[in-house]
Amino acid sequence: MKLSDFDFDLPEELIATRPAVPRTSARLLHATAGRLTDRHVFDLPEILRPGDRLVLNDTKVIPARLEGLRHRESAQGPVSARISVTLLEPRPDGGWLALIRPLKKVAIGETIHFGEVLCARLTDKSEGEAVLAFDRTGADFDAALQAVGAMPLPPYIAAKRAADAQDKVDYQTVWARNSGAVAAPTASLHFDEALLAALAARGVAFTHVTLHVGAGTFLPVKVDDVSQHKMHSEWGAVSEQAAQEIAETKAAGGRIIPVGTTALRLIETAARESGTVRPWEGPTDIFITPGFTFRATDALMTNFHLPKSTLMMLVSALMGMERMRAVYAHAIAQRYRFFSYGDSSLLCPNEP
Repeated sequence: MKLSDFDFDLPEELIATRPAVPRTSARLLHATAGRLTDRHVFDLPEILRPGDRLVLNDTKVIPARLEGLRHRESAQGPVSARISVTLLEPRPDGGWLALIRPLKKVAIGETIHFGEVLCARLTDKSEGEAVLAFDRTGADFDAALQAVGAMPLPPYIAAKRAADAQDKVDYQTVWARNSGAVAAPTASLHFDEALLAALAARGVAFTHVTLHVGAGTFLPVKVDDVSQHKMHSEWGAVSEQAAQEIAETKAAGGRIIPVGTTALRLIETAARESGTVRPWEGPTDIFITPGFTFRATDALMTNFHLPKSTLMMLVSALMGMERMRAVYAHAIAQRYRFFSYGDSSLLCPNEP
């Protein structure tokens, strides 16, 4: 397969820079093997069946974009430099892997100050990335980050506008609870408490898993032969309870429907060895392309993805390449909104 197999032309004006308000008013393209139906997210209780189970990624996005100052003494007196930091992922030693711009202006051992509440010392740097050791940990670190950080909006939104206070609400799911992501599981942004209650009343069940979405989710594929692409790694966990709930739903004939590609990648990772979802924890770099055998997923709710992205490859693996071309052609013709703050789809490959 070639990278060009997953390309398409997207009008610039279809890239959403703000979400639908309210969340559930976003459009939803219900795609089966043979039908395309234009709906809205608030229609999910009518579309889903009693006994279905939605798998929800409960990762919490941290405000990972920081603007700080590096102070240094010189022969002419104190010199300061503005430093931009994007946190990428926590390290086992308590430090943070980060992107720093401009990295050349910070030496190992120097400290960057972020307002009056947070500072970090540069402990290592190589190949454009760096490691920071912050002066706060745990709840103190989280509170300081909330005070001085901005949400790490995707590049295609950040290029159009800066993150603001509203993004701290908009770019977070209503069930977020485990901090660690630097990108949101965006299909989940369409849900609110009222919709969850309506789905529960319908007989739809929920299972929570955790995959901390990393900045690598936005990295472009740079090889023409997609089999040569090196997938980024992200940390995730499927609890014993989650695995049991999925098994019980399968046994009862219900469908397992991940909300978002992150939840899908995680449960498929947890099902790789045995063929069924088992308790699992660790880093996953699973790369799903056409020809992949799905062992856990029956359907998928997901937003509309970038051309030539690994996520386009994933949905093409689920629905088939020709079917996804038709789905995206319809979405563009009907003016669906694309990417993280855009509209959504419900992909059901086993329905006629």
